[in-house]
Amino acid sequence: QVQLVESGGGLVQTGGSLRLSCGASRSIFSFSAMGWYRQAPGKQRELVSAITRGGSTNYADSVKGRFTISRDNAKNTVYLQMNSLKPEDTAVYYCNGQVSWVSGHFDSWGQGTQVTVSS
Repeated sequence: QVQLVESGGGLVQTGGSLRLSCGASRSIFSFSAMGWYRQAPGKQRELVSAITRGGSTNYADSVKGRFTISRDNAKNTVYLQMNSLKPEDTAVYYCNGQVSWVSGHFDSWGQGTQVTVSS
């Protein structure tokens, strides 16, 4: 069973930056895509950004231009660089690894890392 371990969360002021890391216990190329989700109190978990095996990326509209997803294949690690942080970015951020096939998919999740942006 794969393990995904997030790190890099913390408390930052509005306008600040953080970089989240997600280390995988196996090659990230074993996943069809990897991504970052977040869940704020009382809200549903939402997709923040994802990167496919082929390198295509996508972002939620709310983070476009501020967040950047990247990966280091040699380290089996995916990153989320978060700049110009806003209080509404406050949430628990989860790393996701998805394996997809024709009839379905399987998701693996990290334990989450808290990001708090103070106003």
